[in-house]
Amino acid sequence: MLHFLAKTAQNIASILRNSDNKVSKDVLEEILIESDIDYDIIETLLDSLPTYPSRQQLEAKFMHFFKTSDSIPLNSNILPCVELIIGVNGAGKTTTIAKLAKLYQSQGKSVLLGAGDTFRAAATQQLKLWGEKLNIPVISSQQGSDPSALAYDTIQSGIAKKVDHIIIDTAGRLHNQTNLQKELEKINRTCAKALNNRFFSKILILDGTQGSSALHQAKIFSQNIGVNGVIITKLDGTSKGGVIFSIIHELQIPVLYIGIGEKEDDLVAFDKTIYVQDLLDCIFIANKE
Repeated sequence: MLHFLAKTAQNIASILRNSDNKVSKDVLEEILIESDIDYDIIETLLDSLPTYPSRQQLEAKFMHFFKTSDSIPLNSNILPCVELIIGVNGAGKTTTIAKLAKLYQSQGKSVLLGAGDTFRAAATQQLKLWGEKLNIPVISSQQGSDPSALAYDTIQSGIAKKVDHIIIDTAGRLHNQTNLQKELEKINRTCAKALNNRFFSKILILDGTQGSSALHQAKIFSQNIGVNGVIITKLDGTSKGGVIFSIIHELQIPVLYIGIGEKEDDLVAFDKTIYVQDLLDCIFIANKE
């Protein structure tokens, strides 16, 4: 079973024990609600199912839902591939950047990091420490300096050095901090200028333990700068494994990776088929062991 679904499986097993392990539509509704799936999504998933749906019937419903999230490659064929990492404070942006960098390294790609969180000296220092550990160069500037300028310099340096991947950190900001959202829009415009308006990825980091409460923030980020993909962190620490349904439904953008720990290797590509099969295992198999 997927590591990040372990607590979800425990929660589902508890619900099923209280219902004598009978998987009726009413029990499924409770399971999906407890897994943090929005109710309008649940209604769609359960629509037209019999009172006691089979695994195959529920699987068909799940897979049809995920058809809308089929991912297209984010990165351009023209190097460097640039990724702007955004999200709220505490979501795990800096650690996720290190995980992405390690992933690209394992594929034989060169990487450059930009310490674009110029508000917090600790954030820059953390990224530099990761850079030293992974032997990856980090472009940084003084605390309080213009993050747009840092992003521009990072991209220009990456182009000059012909690196494969450029990953740029940004300061954490809430959806209702208008001045910081405008600053993020400026960083976005600056990255586009540095790349002569060539495509680059804007990846939103979401804290999975917040469940659906993070979705409103995510929608604002997406509206402001056009998010291309989501990485969900800390799902291994929550029973709300169904939040992926809500994220895809609300944002209509693909979930790219799942963060499952604090180490640089703790990042797994999201696979909808594996996810659906493991969620079905939680419902139809795991509780009967």
